[in-house]
Amino acid sequence: MGKKGKKEKKGRGAEKTAAKMEKKASKRSRKEEEDLEALIAHFQTLDAKKTQIVETPCAPPSPRLNASLSAHPEKDELILFGGEYFNGQKTFLYNELYIYNIRKDAWTKVDIPSPPPRRCAHQAVVVPQGGGQLWVFGGEFASPDGEQFYHYKDLWVLHLATKTWEQVRSPGGPSGRSGHRMVAWKRQLILFGGFHESTRDYIYYGDVYAFNLDTLTWSKLSPSGSGPTPRSGCQMSVTAQGSIVVYGGYSKQRVRKDVDRGIQHSDMFLLKSEEGREGRWAWTRINPSGAKPTPRSGFSVAVAPNHQTLLFGGVCDKEEEEILEGDFLNDLHFYDPARNRWFAGQLKGPRSEKRRRRQGKKAEPRGTDKQEVEHTSTQEPLEVIREVVAEDGTVVTIKQVLAAPGLAGRPESDVEDSPEEAGVPPVEPSPRSNAMLAVKHGRLYLYGGMFEAGDRQVTLSDLYCLDLHKMEEWTVLVEMDPETQEWLEETDSEEDSDEAEGAEGGREDDEDEDEDSSDESGALHPSARPGEPFADCLPARDRAALAEAGPGRRRAQRPGEEDAESRPGHGQGFL
Repeated sequence: MGKKGKKEKKGRGAEKTAAKMEKKASKRSRKEEEDLEALIAHFQTLDAKKTQIVETPCAPPSPRLNASLSAHPEKDELILFGGEYFNGQKTFLYNELYIYNIRKDAWTKVDIPSPPPRRCAHQAVVVPQGGGQLWVFGGEFASPDGEQFYHYKDLWVLHLATKTWEQVRSPGGPSGRSGHRMVAWKRQLILFGGFHESTRDYIYYGDVYAFNLDTLTWSKLSPSGSGPTPRSGCQMSVTAQGSIVVYGGYSKQRVRKDVDRGIQHSDMFLLKSEEGREGRWAWTRINPSGAKPTPRSGFSVAVAPNHQTLLFGGVCDKEEEEILEGDFLNDLHFYDPARNRWFAGQLKGPRSEKRRRRQGKKAEPRGTDKQEVEHTSTQEPLEVIREVVAEDGTVVTIKQVLAAPGLAGRPESDVEDSPEEAGVPPVEPSPRSNAMLAVKHGRLYLYGGMFEAGDRQVTLSDLYCLDLHKMEEWTVLVEMDPETQEWLEETDSEEDSDEAEGAEGGREDDEDEDEDSSDESGALHPSARPGEPFADCLPARDRAALAEAGPGRRRAQRPGEEDAESRPGHGQGFL
């Protein structure tokens, strides 16, 4: 009896200890959130000093990912807002607004009074009402070490005609989150998914909300049917028929205590408004045919002029115990909802170059060695004989006559058709995840993103353009040499000082930029781009355990921290 009583007492003691630890963790989590809220308020106070709209011609924006890039509904302009940057020691968040003039190939930084707080992993949607409006919901703010997060649940609108920000306060909206997706549907904004993370736990969402642009009110939808499991970073687009397509995404699943497994989804669903039943929606799972994208996260999405949805890049991760292996991608895929079919985006190559080569072949210089040409053209055809064993054991002999090697026998159109055959690598964006995409006048614009080189994160600031009608080749509008990427090695003392200093924002004010491009601790601001050259700037296939396995921030694991499986991933990726 005595032993049994001791065991029961010991069990109750363990429960009390666990309850105390949980209470402490909850208190610490609330304290951390309060600290971040105070820091956000501090930055908003600085922003409040801006009293007038200032438009300043500038160089292209500094490197970033998880920003939003949107096409102006009336002008030949692209709008870049927010984003994040990690330099190896600190995380920087932005609320800067940049305008890219397509015709002039020029950037302008627009400072507007009372902007939204600094953030990344938000969603931005453009609608044509009132001369054009940019609607922004949610996103997150991070501590300098990227370990603590504050998730926004605010809704903002940028009136493009007057260049003024307005916060729209409406009850009943989604909870704070990032990595969600939002599209314009008729005169509503439809929002799906996302995630919320604290130091204690995380949650992924599979809920759907609608915001009415006329009444400025939120409503939570309850679609019938079996919909997608909770996720973030998925594809969400509106079809010509008025349905909404949701594809892929990322989530985490708890395997055991403190161990999680990342899931890269590759399923597709259709969200459709029920005809004649206002406010009623239904989910349907669909199985498209064609050349489907490989499972991935961190891909970017835009809508092509023919209502096809295009998908670019991302990263395919494989987690095994404490090792994360993956490949960053730069392929292009198109989904045609009318045929429910995927297509691989194949570029034709530059036509003008082909034409030049053909003309050069026809007009041979007089000094050309004719013997060599004649020798090539008079080679004998090749006869190839193969034996194939059929299923019943019969041996079948196949004889095939091939054209002679060399130029003779090759169609003129095949002569050096591609830059690869000529030994010249094609111009294309490097493999990356979390890039920003926008389509204007049938042209796809791609900005920034990131990839990994060993244990370093390379954040990009390049800009590419692709004519979706011609599908010939990418054009580089802004170049970036990855070797100039700033990267600061982390030390234990710097880790300890991060918590005391608080999160770093973007450029606090113009005076600070002019005086010094460094922050309080001496870490160079990414806009200075001093760079620490390194040779190995290609995505590594085998990497050490990373703090985040999702398509958002991917930090190198620090000594003494938990392994990669014990951290929630971030489902980002932007339109």
